[in-house]
Amino acid sequence: MKKKMNIAFFASSLVSAYWNGAATYYRGMVRALHERGHRVRFYEPDAFGRQQHRDMDAPDWAEVIVYPGEGDANARRMVEHARGADLVVKASGVGVFDALLEEAVLDLQGPGTRVVFWDVDAPATLDRLQADAADPFHALVPRYDMVLTYGGGDPVVQAYRRAGARDCIPIYNALDPSTHHPVGPDARFEADLGFLGNRLPDREARVEEFFLRAASLLPEQRFLLGGSGWSDKAMPSNVRYVGHVYTADHNAFNRTPMAVLNVSRDSMARYGFSPATRVFEAAGSAACLITDAWEGIELFLEPGKEVLVAADGGEVAAHVRQLDAASARRIGEAAYRRVLAEHTYAHRAAQLEALLEGRDAAQALEVA
Repeated sequence: MKKKMNIAFFASSLVSAYWNGAATYYRGMVRALHERGHRVRFYEPDAFGRQQHRDMDAPDWAEVIVYPGEGDANARRMVEHARGADLVVKASGVGVFDALLEEAVLDLQGPGTRVVFWDVDAPATLDRLQADAADPFHALVPRYDMVLTYGGGDPVVQAYRRAGARDCIPIYNALDPSTHHPVGPDARFEADLGFLGNRLPDREARVEEFFLRAASLLPEQRFLLGGSGWSDKAMPSNVRYVGHVYTADHNAFNRTPMAVLNVSRDSMARYGFSPATRVFEAAGSAACLITDAWEGIELFLEPGKEVLVAADGGEVAAHVRQLDAASARRIGEAAYRRVLAEHTYAHRAAQLEALLEGRDAAQALEVA
Protein backbone atom coordinates (compact mmCIF):
# COMPACT_ATOMS: atom_id res chain seq x y z
CA MET A 1 0.00 0.00 0.00
CA LYS A 2 1.66 3.25 -1.11
CA LYS A 3 -0.16 5.66 1.21
CA LYS A 4 0.77 5.34 4.85
CA MET A 5 -2.26 6.07 6.99
CA ASN A 6 -2.90 7.91 10.22
CA ILE A 7 -5.41 5.67 11.99
CA ALA A 8 -7.57 6.61 14.98
CA PHE A 9 -8.80 3.55 16.87
CA PHE A 10 -11.58 3.79 19.50
CA ALA A 11 -11.73 0.53 21.45
CA SER A 12 -11.69 -1.08 24.89
CA SER A 13 -7.98 -1.33 25.67
CA LEU A 14 -4.64 -2.01 24.05
CA VAL A 15 -2.56 -2.11 27.23
CA SER A 16 -4.79 -4.30 29.39
CA ALA A 17 -6.30 -7.72 28.80
CA TYR A 18 -8.27 -7.50 32.06
CA TRP A 19 -11.93 -8.24 31.23
CA ASN A 20 -10.92 -7.50 27.66
CA GLY A 21 -10.93 -10.57 25.45
CA ALA A 22 -10.16 -8.55 22.31
CA ALA A 23 -6.78 -7.33 23.60
CA THR A 24 -4.81 -9.95 21.69
CA TYR A 25 -6.62 -9.07 18.48
CA TYR A 26 -6.08 -5.34 18.88
CA ARG A 27 -2.41 -5.78 19.71
CA GLY A 28 -1.77 -8.06 16.77
CA MET A 29 -3.56 -5.87 14.25
CA VAL A 30 -2.11 -2.57 15.48
CA ARG A 31 1.44 -3.88 15.66
CA ALA A 32 1.17 -5.35 12.15
CA LEU A 33 -0.19 -2.06 10.78
CA HIS A 34 2.68 -0.18 12.42
CA GLU A 35 5.20 -2.58 10.88
CA ARG A 36 3.71 -1.77 7.48
CA GLY A 37 4.33 1.94 8.03
CA HIS A 38 1.00 3.17 9.39
CA ARG A 39 0.60 5.36 12.49
CA VAL A 40 -2.05 4.37 15.03
CA ARG A 41 -3.54 6.39 17.85
CA PHE A 42 -5.49 4.10 20.18
CA TYR A 43 -8.12 5.82 22.32
CA GLU A 44 -9.21 3.81 25.36
CA PRO A 45 -11.27 4.79 28.44
CA ASP A 46 -10.17 4.32 32.03
CA ALA A 47 -12.91 1.83 32.90
CA PHE A 48 -13.53 -1.61 34.47
CA GLY A 49 -10.21 -1.58 36.33
CA ARG A 50 -8.26 -2.18 33.13
CA GLN A 51 -5.75 0.59 33.71
CA GLN A 52 -5.11 -0.79 37.19
CA HIS A 53 -4.42 -4.23 35.69
CA ARG A 54 -2.23 -3.32 32.73
CA ASP A 55 -0.18 -6.23 31.45
CA MET A 56 2.02 -4.19 29.12
CA ASP A 57 3.57 -0.74 29.02
CA ALA A 58 2.53 1.74 26.36
CA PRO A 59 4.13 0.29 23.21
CA ASP A 60 6.39 2.09 20.76
CA TRP A 61 4.20 0.83 17.89
CA ALA A 62 1.11 2.86 18.87
CA GLU A 63 0.22 6.05 20.69
CA VAL A 64 -2.12 5.06 23.51
CA ILE A 65 -4.42 7.84 24.70
CA VAL A 66 -6.28 7.04 27.91
CA TYR A 67 -9.27 9.25 28.77
CA PRO A 68 -11.65 9.30 31.77
CA GLY A 69 -14.33 6.63 31.69
CA GLU A 70 -16.98 9.03 32.96
CA GLY A 71 -18.44 12.18 31.41
CA ASP A 72 -19.62 12.38 27.81
CA ALA A 73 -17.54 15.52 27.26
CA ASN A 74 -14.35 13.48 27.64
CA ALA A 75 -15.38 11.05 24.91
CA ARG A 76 -16.43 13.87 22.60
CA ARG A 77 -13.08 15.57 23.18
CA MET A 78 -11.30 12.40 22.04
CA VAL A 79 -13.40 12.24 18.88
CA GLU A 80 -12.43 15.82 18.06
CA HIS A 81 -8.79 14.96 18.79
CA ALA A 82 -8.99 12.29 16.08
CA ARG A 83 -10.17 14.73 13.42
CA GLY A 84 -7.98 14.61 10.33
CA ALA A 85 -7.13 10.91 10.55
CA ASP A 86 -7.16 8.99 7.28
CA LEU A 87 -9.03 6.10 8.87
CA VAL A 88 -11.21 6.22 11.97
CA VAL A 89 -12.20 2.93 13.59
CA LYS A 90 -14.99 2.54 16.12
CA ALA A 91 -14.67 -0.94 17.59
CA SER A 92 -17.59 -2.62 19.31
CA GLY A 93 -17.52 -3.35 23.01
CA VAL A 94 -15.68 -0.31 24.38
CA GLY A 95 -17.92 -0.81 27.38
CA VAL A 96 -18.57 2.88 28.05
CA PHE A 97 -19.68 5.60 25.60
CA ASP A 98 -20.47 3.00 22.91
CA ALA A 99 -23.70 4.63 21.68
CA LEU A 100 -22.11 8.09 21.80
CA LEU A 101 -19.01 6.99 19.88
CA GLU A 102 -20.98 5.00 17.31
CA GLU A 103 -22.63 8.22 16.21
CA ALA A 104 -19.96 10.81 16.97
CA VAL A 105 -17.16 9.26 14.89
CA LEU A 106 -19.34 9.60 11.79
CA ASP A 107 -18.98 13.37 12.08
CA LEU A 108 -15.33 12.86 11.13
CA GLN A 109 -16.24 11.36 7.76
CA GLY A 110 -15.07 13.36 4.76
CA PRO A 111 -13.16 13.25 1.48
CA GLY A 112 -9.90 12.35 3.23
CA THR A 113 -11.33 10.32 6.12
CA ARG A 114 -13.03 6.95 6.04
CA VAL A 115 -14.90 5.73 9.08
CA VAL A 116 -15.20 2.02 9.78
CA PHE A 117 -17.18 0.06 12.37
CA TRP A 118 -15.00 -2.85 13.48
CA ASP A 119 -17.12 -5.43 15.26
CA VAL A 120 -15.20 -7.73 17.58
CA ASP A 121 -18.43 -9.43 18.65
CA ALA A 122 -20.66 -9.38 15.59
CA PRO A 123 -23.07 -12.09 16.82
CA ALA A 124 -23.83 -10.04 19.93
CA THR A 125 -24.28 -6.83 17.92
CA LEU A 126 -26.56 -8.48 15.38
CA ASP A 127 -28.60 -10.16 18.12
CA ARG A 128 -28.94 -6.74 19.77
CA LEU A 129 -30.25 -5.20 16.55
CA GLN A 130 -32.67 -8.04 15.95
CA ALA A 131 -34.05 -7.73 19.47
CA ASP A 132 -34.65 -3.96 19.31
CA ALA A 133 -36.09 -2.30 16.22
CA ALA A 134 -35.66 1.07 17.94
CA ASP A 135 -31.92 0.69 18.53
CA PRO A 136 -30.29 3.88 17.13
CA PHE A 137 -27.50 1.80 15.62
CA HIS A 138 -29.92 0.63 12.88
CA ALA A 139 -29.76 4.09 11.31
CA LEU A 140 -25.98 4.34 11.69
CA VAL A 141 -24.92 1.07 10.02
CA PRO A 142 -25.48 2.33 6.43
CA ARG A 143 -23.45 5.47 7.11
CA TYR A 144 -20.16 3.68 7.82
CA ASP A 145 -17.81 3.24 4.88
CA MET A 146 -17.63 -0.44 5.74
CA VAL A 147 -18.12 -2.89 8.57
CA LEU A 148 -15.26 -5.18 9.53
CA THR A 149 -15.68 -8.15 11.85
CA TYR A 150 -13.27 -10.54 13.48
CA GLY A 151 -15.44 -13.51 12.79
CA GLY A 152 -18.77 -14.79 11.60
CA GLY A 153 -18.16 -15.62 7.95
CA ASP A 154 -20.97 -15.44 5.42
CA PRO A 155 -23.81 -15.58 8.01
CA VAL A 156 -22.53 -12.35 9.59
CA VAL A 157 -21.74 -10.72 6.22
CA GLN A 158 -25.26 -11.32 4.94
CA ALA A 159 -26.84 -10.19 8.21
CA TYR A 160 -24.93 -6.91 8.13
CA ARG A 161 -25.82 -6.35 4.48
CA ARG A 162 -29.49 -6.87 5.33
CA ALA A 163 -28.99 -4.27 8.06
CA GLY A 164 -27.89 -1.81 5.37
CA ALA A 165 -24.11 -2.02 5.57
CA ARG A 166 -22.35 -0.79 2.42
CA ASP A 167 -20.07 -3.78 2.80
CA CYS A 168 -19.04 -6.22 5.53
CA ILE A 169 -15.77 -8.14 5.50
CA PRO A 170 -14.39 -10.53 8.14
CA ILE A 171 -10.80 -9.95 9.20
CA TYR A 172 -10.31 -12.97 11.38
CA ASN A 173 -8.30 -13.42 14.53
CA ALA A 174 -4.73 -14.49 13.92
CA LEU A 175 -1.31 -15.03 15.47
CA ASP A 176 1.25 -12.43 16.49
CA PRO A 177 4.40 -14.59 16.57
CA SER A 178 6.28 -11.96 18.57
CA THR A 179 3.80 -12.35 21.43
CA HIS A 180 2.59 -15.95 21.25
CA HIS A 181 5.21 -18.60 20.56
CA PRO A 182 6.50 -21.90 21.96
CA VAL A 183 8.18 -21.76 25.38
CA GLY A 184 9.33 -24.32 27.90
CA PRO A 185 6.93 -25.87 30.43
CA ASP A 186 6.06 -24.09 33.68
CA ALA A 187 5.27 -26.13 36.79
CA ARG A 188 2.50 -23.67 37.74
CA PHE A 189 0.45 -24.85 34.79
CA GLU A 190 0.99 -28.61 34.78
CA ALA A 191 -2.21 -30.47 33.84
CA ASP A 192 -3.71 -32.89 31.37
CA LEU A 193 -6.16 -30.25 30.07
CA GLY A 194 -6.16 -26.50 30.54
CA PHE A 195 -8.86 -23.95 29.80
CA LEU A 196 -8.34 -20.18 29.86
CA GLY A 197 -11.34 -17.87 29.63
CA ASN A 198 -13.28 -15.31 31.66
CA ARG A 199 -16.63 -16.28 33.17
CA LEU A 200 -19.28 -14.79 30.90
CA PRO A 201 -23.05 -15.42 30.88
CA ASP A 202 -23.14 -16.67 27.28
CA ARG A 203 -20.17 -19.00 27.78
CA GLU A 204 -20.72 -20.46 31.25
CA ALA A 205 -23.08 -23.27 30.29
CA ARG A 206 -20.71 -24.39 27.53
CA VAL A 207 -17.75 -24.34 29.95
CA GLU A 208 -19.81 -26.50 32.30
CA GLU A 209 -20.41 -28.99 29.49
CA PHE A 210 -17.09 -29.05 27.67
CA PHE A 211 -14.68 -28.49 30.55
CA LEU A 212 -16.23 -29.25 33.93
CA ARG A 213 -18.20 -32.27 32.72
CA ALA A 214 -15.10 -33.63 31.00
CA ALA A 215 -13.23 -33.23 34.30
CA SER A 216 -15.95 -35.13 36.16
CA LEU A 217 -15.66 -37.99 33.64
CA LEU A 218 -11.89 -38.24 34.19
CA PRO A 219 -11.41 -38.04 37.99
CA GLU A 220 -7.83 -39.30 37.77
CA GLN A 221 -6.77 -36.61 35.28
CA ARG A 222 -5.66 -33.08 36.17
CA PHE A 223 -7.62 -30.07 34.87
CA LEU A 224 -6.49 -26.45 35.02
CA LEU A 225 -8.81 -23.41 34.85
CA GLY A 226 -7.61 -19.84 34.32
CA GLY A 227 -9.52 -16.59 33.87
CA SER A 228 -11.50 -14.08 35.89
CA GLY A 229 -14.76 -14.69 37.73
CA TRP A 230 -14.67 -18.43 38.51
CA SER A 231 -13.69 -18.32 42.20
CA ASP A 232 -17.19 -19.16 43.53
CA LYS A 233 -18.00 -21.73 40.84
CA ALA A 234 -18.59 -25.32 41.99
CA MET A 235 -16.01 -27.58 40.36
CA PRO A 236 -14.89 -31.21 40.43
CA SER A 237 -12.03 -31.82 42.88
CA ASN A 238 -9.56 -32.50 40.05
CA VAL A 239 -9.92 -28.93 38.69
CA ARG A 240 -7.36 -26.41 39.89
CA TYR A 241 -8.27 -22.73 39.51
CA VAL A 242 -5.44 -20.20 39.08
CA GLY A 243 -7.43 -16.98 38.55
CA HIS A 244 -6.59 -14.26 36.03
CA VAL A 245 -3.62 -15.21 33.86
CA TYR A 246 -1.66 -12.26 32.54
CA THR A 247 -0.72 -12.18 28.87
CA ALA A 248 2.95 -12.74 29.64
CA ASP A 249 2.01 -16.17 31.04
CA HIS A 250 -0.29 -17.27 28.20
CA ASN A 251 2.46 -19.09 26.31
CA ALA A 252 3.38 -21.16 29.34
CA PHE A 253 -0.28 -21.80 30.16
CA ASN A 254 -0.86 -23.08 26.62
CA ARG A 255 2.37 -25.02 26.27
CA THR A 256 2.58 -26.80 29.63
CA PRO A 257 -0.61 -28.93 29.82
CA MET A 258 -0.83 -31.95 27.55
CA ALA A 259 -3.72 -30.19 25.77
CA VAL A 260 -5.70 -26.96 26.03
CA LEU A 261 -9.38 -26.36 25.37
CA ASN A 262 -11.21 -23.67 23.42
CA VAL A 263 -14.86 -23.08 24.33
CA SER A 264 -16.77 -20.65 22.12
CA ARG A 265 -19.42 -18.36 23.48
CA ASP A 266 -23.01 -19.28 22.58
CA SER A 267 -23.40 -16.63 19.91
CA MET A 268 -20.04 -17.34 18.29
CA ALA A 269 -20.80 -21.04 18.07
CA ARG A 270 -24.25 -20.31 16.61
CA TYR A 271 -22.94 -18.10 13.80
CA GLY A 272 -19.82 -20.21 13.18
CA PHE A 273 -16.67 -19.10 11.35
CA SER A 274 -15.55 -17.41 14.56
CA PRO A 275 -12.16 -18.64 15.76
CA ALA A 276 -11.45 -17.04 19.13
CA THR A 277 -8.11 -15.40 19.84
CA ARG A 278 -7.38 -18.41 22.08
CA VAL A 279 -7.33 -20.68 19.02
CA PHE A 280 -4.40 -18.82 17.49
CA GLU A 281 -2.69 -18.19 20.83
CA ALA A 282 -2.68 -21.93 21.45
CA ALA A 283 -1.57 -22.83 17.92
CA GLY A 284 1.16 -20.19 18.10
CA SER A 285 2.47 -21.84 21.24
CA ALA A 286 2.46 -25.22 19.43
CA ALA A 287 -0.12 -26.45 21.93
CA CYS A 288 -2.40 -29.40 21.25
CA LEU A 289 -5.79 -27.73 20.98
CA ILE A 290 -9.19 -29.32 21.57
CA THR A 291 -12.08 -27.09 20.49
CA ASP A 292 -15.83 -27.27 20.74
CA ALA A 293 -17.40 -27.89 17.33
CA TRP A 294 -18.38 -24.87 15.21
CA GLU A 295 -18.95 -24.42 11.52
CA GLY A 296 -15.90 -23.31 9.56
CA ILE A 297 -13.12 -24.67 11.78
CA GLU A 298 -11.59 -26.43 8.76
CA LEU A 299 -10.86 -23.04 7.14
CA PHE A 300 -8.31 -22.41 9.86
CA LEU A 301 -7.07 -25.77 11.16
CA GLU A 302 -7.54 -29.32 9.88
CA PRO A 303 -9.58 -31.44 12.30
CA GLY A 304 -7.79 -34.58 13.43
CA LYS A 305 -4.40 -33.35 12.24
CA GLU A 306 -4.00 -29.77 13.48
CA VAL A 307 -6.84 -29.59 16.01
CA LEU A 308 -9.16 -31.98 17.84
CA VAL A 309 -12.89 -31.21 17.69
CA ALA A 310 -15.47 -32.22 20.27
CA ALA A 311 -19.27 -32.07 20.14
CA ASP A 312 -19.68 -32.26 23.93
CA GLY A 313 -17.88 -32.91 27.20
CA GLY A 314 -17.89 -36.64 26.61
CA GLU A 315 -15.90 -36.20 23.41
CA VAL A 316 -13.48 -33.84 25.17
CA ALA A 317 -12.91 -36.53 27.80
CA ALA A 318 -12.39 -39.15 25.08
CA HIS A 319 -9.74 -37.00 23.39
CA VAL A 320 -7.89 -36.43 26.67
CA ARG A 321 -8.09 -40.13 27.53
CA GLN A 322 -6.58 -41.14 24.17
CA LEU A 323 -3.85 -38.50 23.98
CA ASP A 324 -0.27 -39.08 24.94
CA ALA A 325 2.66 -36.66 24.93
CA ALA A 326 3.88 -37.68 21.48
CA SER A 327 0.52 -37.40 19.71
CA ALA A 328 -0.25 -34.10 21.45
CA ARG A 329 3.10 -32.72 20.31
CA ARG A 330 2.45 -33.76 16.68
CA ILE A 331 -0.90 -32.00 16.63
CA GLY A 332 0.49 -28.86 18.24
CA GLU A 333 3.43 -28.62 15.87
CA ALA A 334 1.19 -29.12 12.83
CA ALA A 335 -1.07 -26.30 14.01
CA TYR A 336 1.94 -24.06 14.59
CA ARG A 337 3.16 -24.56 11.01
CA ARG A 338 -0.31 -23.83 9.61
CA VAL A 339 -0.90 -20.57 11.44
CA LEU A 340 2.58 -19.25 10.63
CA ALA A 341 1.95 -19.94 6.94
CA GLU A 342 -1.59 -18.57 6.68
CA HIS A 343 -2.91 -16.90 9.82
CA THR A 344 -0.66 -14.17 11.18
CA TYR A 345 -1.60 -10.55 11.74
CA ALA A 346 0.76 -9.64 8.91
CA HIS A 347 -1.65 -11.53 6.65
CA ARG A 348 -4.62 -9.68 8.17
CA ALA A 349 -2.99 -6.24 7.85
CA ALA A 350 -2.28 -6.91 4.17
CA GLN A 351 -5.92 -7.87 3.76
CA LEU A 352 -7.06 -4.59 5.32
CA GLU A 353 -4.80 -2.57 3.03
CA ALA A 354 -6.18 -4.39 0.03
CA LEU A 355 -9.76 -3.69 1.08
CA LEU A 356 -9.06 0.01 1.54
CA GLU A 357 -7.35 0.18 -1.85
CA GLY A 358 -10.09 -1.79 -3.60
CA ARG A 359 -7.72 -4.63 -4.44
CA ASP A 360 -8.50 -8.32 -4.17
CA ALA A 361 -7.96 -9.36 -0.57
CA ALA A 362 -7.11 -12.97 -1.47
CA GLN A 363 -4.19 -11.81 -3.62
CA ALA A 364 -2.97 -9.59 -0.79
CA LEU A 365 -2.83 -12.60 1.54
CA GLU A 366 -0.51 -14.39 -0.85
CA VAL A 367 2.10 -11.64 -0.63
CA ALA A 368 1.75 -10.76 3.06
